[in-house]
Amino acid sequence: MTLTEDDKKTVEKYALQNAVKYGQAPQIAAVMGRVMGECPHLRNKAKEVTPFIQEILGEVTKGSPEQWQARLEQIAPELIEELCTRKEPEKGLKPLEKAECGKVVMRFAPNPNGPPTLGSTRGIVVNSEYVKKYNGKLILRFDDTDTQTKRPMLEAYDWYREDCNWLGARPDEIIIASDRIPIYYEHARKLIEGGHAYVCFCESEAFKALKDAKEACPHRNTPAKENLEHWDKMLSGAYPEKSAVLRIKTDIRHKDPALRDFGAFRILRMPHPRPEVGDRYIVWPLLDFEGAIEDHVLGTTHIIRGKDLMDSEKRQTYIYKYLGWDYPITTHWGRVKMHEFGKFSTSGLRRAIEEGEYNGWDDPRLPTVRAIRRRGIQPEAVRKFMLDMGVGETDISISLDTLYAENRKLVEPKANRYFFVWDPVELEITGAEPCTANPPLHPTEDRGCREIDVGTKVLVCREDAGKFAAGSKVRLKDLYNVEITSMEPFQARYIDDTIGSAKKEKMKIIHWAPVNGVPVRVLSPDGEFTGIGEKQIAAELDKVVQFERFGFCRIDSAGSEIVAYYTHK
Repeated sequence: MTLTEDDKKTVEKYALQNAVKYGQAPQIAAVMGRVMGECPHLRNKAKEVTPFIQEILGEVTKGSPEQWQARLEQIAPELIEELCTRKEPEKGLKPLEKAECGKVVMRFAPNPNGPPTLGSTRGIVVNSEYVKKYNGKLILRFDDTDTQTKRPMLEAYDWYREDCNWLGARPDEIIIASDRIPIYYEHARKLIEGGHAYVCFCESEAFKALKDAKEACPHRNTPAKENLEHWDKMLSGAYPEKSAVLRIKTDIRHKDPALRDFGAFRILRMPHPRPEVGDRYIVWPLLDFEGAIEDHVLGTTHIIRGKDLMDSEKRQTYIYKYLGWDYPITTHWGRVKMHEFGKFSTSGLRRAIEEGEYNGWDDPRLPTVRAIRRRGIQPEAVRKFMLDMGVGETDISISLDTLYAENRKLVEPKANRYFFVWDPVELEITGAEPCTANPPLHPTEDRGCREIDVGTKVLVCREDAGKFAAGSKVRLKDLYNVEITSMEPFQARYIDDTIGSAKKEKMKIIHWAPVNGVPVRVLSPDGEFTGIGEKQIAAELDKVVQFERFGFCRIDSAGSEIVAYYTHK
């Protein structure tokens, strides 16, 4: 395939921005991250488009810093502005306002309509770290009262528990909102009795028109006694689905339409997926109401939420004022954009999985915790990655390369090395005696050696084979030196086995695999790689290894075929 003109421009602008930012040739990893974030149609074709991207980067590299700046100002001046205005976030966590040791209560409150993603992981890790810092209490609260739009998944409740524990964020208490509906009903009744809530029978479009015009709904001034009767009828099922909404009174002339008389409860007759709840309720609280009540009942002292949810806080403040409560201390943080994934939603991922686009929630192409766990990313690396972002209102744009760098520090000393040849080609060698190669299990740690029986043939990558011609001299890593004698058929002759001669003649060193090795299949964000590896790989089940000249991988299954999940370079 080739890149479209728009794709080429995207590559060029991010290559120029990278070059301008650092004053040197653009780095392909950083550029690829930005390009894949803006061009999701290229993600599954990364291997195919990489040569074209490298070519564009090569052209950019030929220019001078002055030329890079001028060209970037010409094709993407907004990226120049981004370089000037972007502030690097302070690493680490700032102190919590008015936090008292032993009295801090924080919560992470997901909707369990899918498993945790890297987006939600920030909330899990940061809340848990603050609680540890202040010897407080962490609550995992499932906000699962939307049975229709974001319908909960039964499996997701356990997935959140497992992933929180894996991340070192074991909750002190677990709350499920759908178990606590009577609590919300009780507080709704108090608000109705106080004249702060009313049952609205307007159709949604009619109410919106009134709200936009800053005009009161005709039901707004219904007496409290009559509203209580309507409320009881809602609960008893006397009204059709969506025909009545309990609304909280605010300022109907507020400058922000989102804060004018917001909905607190609606009628939905779709049963809840949890069998213990099922069709027990037909009147369900909306998220702002349920969350407001729970934060008070559970004694939440501090809330961290996205700055895009400031309206939720303002709506909830009305409920707190009417009930005489103090609102928790709230901190807002900006959005996090990860270049490799662009925009994604749990609902969208769920549809894609159901349609067969992905193999499941742990597909290595997905931004879920289940996927990165299966790839061999360590929880300590995820925690550091999230904590280093800090807590601030500045939006953050970051590449997973930062996470991979942290993970590499953890797995590099532990990962044993093995040969894996993808897209293999057989190389017949004359003049060499059958032998046993003894490559080290690790280049710096004293762990002994592997034993690989070698006959008169080995396997090499087709990509490597295509770089040579008859007469080329090559070093087979940790084995011996050969000279290519023929390309069709692919043959070589043994020269010698001294490393010194390879260095002296500047031979290219390539890896290889025995012809009697084990089939290996590697699943990665860029697709699937198949080939042959050493038999000893089977002993590394559920461990991260390094396939030399390929990358780190976690061995997922070992039988007649090794299945590995790609971790990173």
